[in-house]
Order: sequence, then structure tokens, then C-alpha cells
Amino acid sequence: MSDLNDIPNGWVETILGEVVERITKGTTPKNFSDDKDDINYIKSDALQYGGFLDSSRFVKITGEVNDKLKRSKLKKDDILLSMAGEKLGKTGLVTKEHLPANTNQAVAIITVNKEIVNYKFIWYKLRNKNTVKYFKSIPSQSAQPNINFQEIRSLPINLPPLQEQKAIANILSAFDDKIENLQAQNETLEQTAQTIFKEWFGKHQIGDELPDGWRVGKMGEIARLKSGYAFKSKDFIETSNFKALKIKDLKGNGNVSVSDVSSIDENCTKIERVQYFRLKEGDIVLAMSGNTTGKIGVIPPHSNEIYLNQRVGKFFLKDENQKSFLYNFLMSGNFEEKILSMGYGSAQPNISPSQIENIDIFFPDDDKQKEYLKISNPIYDKVLMNNSQIQSLKKTRDTLLPKLMSGQLRINDYKV
Repeated sequence: MSDLNDIPNGWVETILGEVVERITKGTTPKNFSDDKDDINYIKSDALQYGGFLDSSRFVKITGEVNDKLKRSKLKKDDILLSMAGEKLGKTGLVTKEHLPANTNQAVAIITVNKEIVNYKFIWYKLRNKNTVKYFKSIPSQSAQPNINFQEIRSLPINLPPLQEQKAIANILSAFDDKIENLQAQNETLEQTAQTIFKEWFGKHQIGDELPDGWRVGKMGEIARLKSGYAFKSKDFIETSNFKALKIKDLKGNGNVSVSDVSSIDENCTKIERVQYFRLKEGDIVLAMSGNTTGKIGVIPPHSNEIYLNQRVGKFFLKDENQKSFLYNFLMSGNFEEKILSMGYGSAQPNISPSQIENIDIFFPDDDKQKEYLKISNPIYDKVLMNNSQIQSLKKTRDTLLPKLMSGQLRINDYKV
């Protein structure tokens, strides 16, 4: 691995297996639970390349089932690593907020020896893009890439003294903490805008007597939904600064990931129809087919040129000033689930633009809508501004991570 060259002074070359107490894997239960208060069960799709666990993807098992799955009970500071498939190399760190919890057979559970290593240092080591590339380069005997315990144990590591490990982990954690705070602030802001929307506009049902000046209309009156461009397989290349947003990049609940967007050839972006689907910060998009049908997202700040792929729709608003009104309408009425249910009736769910444009929407009188937009538009813009800062922090952290982990960038004073 590239980060094992030129071992820094005072560091030692070792392997992961020498610094862990255990590496095991989860177990798949026979039954899951519908009770939200039961035990967290963490599948591999809840792990992220960014290193965090997506709690919205947790499922549940009963306490009785958890007790039977003794081997895979999780402890605080356990590191989770996806061992197979397209999610190979994704990680997660178990915190006390996740516990009690269990995991499945596609996930390795790594418990470090804290007398030798700092658990966060090892977590960052596993998050390093060079480590992910290393695991993915291991030949597999099956159609899908996979790694085993021995291959995980054999991961080469340059190990600094324990205090320096802690200092490196603290620097990287400072970025993660700031990102987490901004994400929490965004969640509070969006909840505020949606709470106000529900209070002002969500109390009425079709057929109710409406306040003076209000009426029932269709979503198509304020926005048209257009499905993205059908890029050809030859348009996709390994890497470039030109990207195509696919349905997989919509995570739901307003979130769109631009960290792993597919690259396309610059030449295909010169087509006029492709330019029509160039995405900008703040655009509202919608998944239109498959199991992700109905997922709604807002395009975050980004540094590449991103274009919309087929199966994902973009809302073209007649008045951009109404963007926050449309977004909060979609997010305040469980529309992700409603749109998914609208798509059933074929082999896999899918919806047409006309179905979305025909959704009923309450239009308040002009004064009431202007009053709401004075509140919601600044919130919408603040969330985008926070997202821009988050992207910047992530970029800096991800630039520092491999340099700190390899010793290319040293910490002169690493007292902690």
C-alpha cells in the first residue's frame, strides 16, 4: 500500500491482526421486530464510506433474539466493516447511542486492544480511501467481491506511538464533530420549517371548507417534473469532473449524496439536451422507479458538473421563490411513502411525471404564502450554506486523513 512507504521515525510496521482483541462477524436472525423500542440490528447498508452509521437504516430484533445471537452482540467502540458486495469497505463506529445492538453476517466486528492502539485511529485507518482500495483489490472467488477474516487481519498498518495515535484521531475527530454539529443544526432548521408548514397549511383535508382566498390546485401549477437524460453505457468512465446523478445517490428525507457520483465523459455533456439537466445547488429531485421510488432530495453544494440521469426527476419551478414552499409541502406529508405506493402495479415501482404533477396541493392566499416564504426561504438558504461548509470540512478532512495516517504529515506536539 502507498501509505506504507518511508515509515516515519518512531513508527512501527505491523498488521491489524496484531492490535485487535477479536474479529468476528454477525449472525442473521430468523425473525425481525416491528417494535421501534426493540434492539437495533445493523445491516451492511447502514454502514457508510464516511465511517458513520445511518440509523435510519437500522432494523429491529427482540431482546430474546439478541440474547441468542451472543457472538455478534456489539459493544461501545466496536468498529464495523462491510465484508462483501458493492458495500465492501464501508465502516461504522458503535457508540453508546446505538446500544444495545447486533449485526449481520456480512459485517465484521473489530474490537481493538486499547492498551496498544487508539480505537479511533484504527477506525480512521479503515476509513482511509487507500484501505478501501486495498480491500477491493483482493481477488475474490465469487462473482461479488468479498474479504475474509485473515485478509482483514493481514491489513498492513504503520503504527505511531499511542499518544500520537490519539492526537491524529483528535484532529480528524474535530472535523467530524463540526460536521455532525452542522448536520444537527440543519435537522433542527428543517424541522422548524416543516412544523410551521404543518401548523399553517397541514390542518386541512380535501373537501374541507377553506379560509377565504385559499383553493385546491395541482402541483403542476407551480412545478413541472422532468425525468433526466438517458446516458448510454459508453458515456460512463472511471473518473472525471463531470458526473451523472443516479437513483442510488438519493438517500431520502431530503438527502442527496454527491460523494460517490458516477463519472461521465465530458463530450456527452456538450449535447444540448444534457445541458438542460445540469444540476445546481438547491434543485429538488425525486426518485421515479425501483425500491427508492418517492425519495426526495435537495442538491447540495458541489465542485463538479453534475447532470441528471434517467429514472430521477427534477422539479422545474415556474417561480424559484416558491422552492422552499414546494420542498416543505413534499416533506411535511409523508409524500415519500405516498409516492412509492402510487408506483406499484408493475414488476417494480415506477411513477410518471403526470402522476406527481396531479397531486392535490392547498394554495393559501398570496399574503399568507408570502408570509411563510419570508420564514422558510432563509431557512432553506441557511441549510444550503451549512451544507457548503460541510462539504468543505469533508474535503479538508479527507485530504488530511491519508497524510496523517501515513506520517507524511507529522504532529509536532501531540499531547492529549
